[in-house]
Amino acid sequence: MDKHTITNDYVIIKALDDGVNVIGLTRGQDTRFHHSEKLDKGEVMIAQFTDHTSAIKVRGKSQIISAYGEVFSDSK
Repeated sequence: MDKHTITNDYVIIKALDDGVNVIGLTRGQDTRFHHSEKLDKGEVMIAQFTDHTSAIKVRGKSQIISAYGEVFSDSK
């Protein structure tokens, strides 16, 4: 796999409280916010890493599941 190969991995984010923020960050020389969603308790978002999205930031109490395992984020 070369440095330009993108695996298009998916991440599942389940909000455990109201008001969980999911923020997509751009790929490239300058990392910037490009998309934001707010989830309420019980809502699930399936996000994908793409040519444009290099990172996903999650703020708030949630369960995050990926091919690499499961983690829980804390509340603010």
